[in-house]
Amino acid sequence: MKIYHLSHTDLDGYACQFVTHFYFKNVKFYNSNYGKEINENFNVIINDIERKQNLEKAIILITDLNLSLSQCEEFDKVCKEKKIKIFLLDHHQSGEECAKKYSWYLLDSKRCATKITYDFFSKICKSDVELSNFVDVVNSVDIWLSEDKNFELGKVFLGLIANAKEINRVMFKEAQVFYIFFLFERARKFIDKENSNVLLDNATHFIKKDFFTKDRDDTLANLISNFVVEKLSELKNDFTIEYEGYKGILTVNIGNTSIIGNDFLIKNPDYDFFVDISSRKTLSFRANGKIDVSIMAKNLVGGGGHKNASGGLFSAFKDSANYDYIKAQILDLIKSKELKKENKDVSANS
Repeated sequence: MKIYHLSHTDLDGYACQFVTHFYFKNVKFYNSNYGKEINENFNVIINDIERKQNLEKAIILITDLNLSLSQCEEFDKVCKEKKIKIFLLDHHQSGEECAKKYSWYLLDSKRCATKITYDFFSKICKSDVELSNFVDVVNSVDIWLSEDKNFELGKVFLGLIANAKEINRVMFKEAQVFYIFFLFERARKFIDKENSNVLLDNATHFIKKDFFTKDRDDTLANLISNFVVEKLSELKNDFTIEYEGYKGILTVNIGNTSIIGNDFLIKNPDYDFFVDISSRKTLSFRANGKIDVSIMAKNLVGGGGHKNASGGLFSAFKDSANYDYIKAQILDLIKSKELKKENKDVSANS
């Protein structure tokens, strides 16, 4: 049996996955905001399950996400056709209509999704005092129990996860979830300590440094950049694109494009250019002397700049939480420009 766990992108959502991870090891995690992103993730999950070719032993678990009736109808139909088990644990009152219609939609507005998930699995498997204490902290802040003893620590938990943006969740899904779990493991050690909220708040910077530090200490910013470049180098085959015979890498909302782009190209001399696309539809191009990216930017999106650092706006770009969908748009853009150039050359020679 393998669990495919889709959850929200906040404290409660990730904490649900932390609970699932405590009880089961054969789990693949996905995270989503609301709207079309849920559908995108569901389709990715179905594709992942079908690649395993073992549909009857797959379970889709959805937590801390409120589905619409149309989403429930679609998911229910697909899972029945493919004989995949699905169940949802949530606490948002807006899902009441769905809960009444679908038996797999379990709703309880009196507890946060993490507590629902813990209560559900602890009854099936076993209870755990330390995990239960962690769940109580999440519950206190998620449903805003301001008089609860855990509330102030819960607020720090909330900020800890809300500000855990160091690892890109679109490109490095597994590493990002592992990072969140690391933060949870460290944070829950502060439960029941005197002034626990202040202590955790003071320790947050060093907890993050502990995760990213390898051989030597450095600033947190440098440690994060080194981590990202290592990850890009490790997974570069997945992110590779080509343009007019040159090989490059495509990133999404990577941040610090100049530093990361330059470091990646130095450490990976077989690559000629580096492109990052942001949610604002901007493209940032970087090179290391092998290709003039100002010409590349001009040809692709009417942009420009310098030989080794340029930019532009891809106005037709549609943002997504699915890297493959984003990459497909860039590949289509490159292909369309290449075809346009070929047709122009044919016309000029005829």
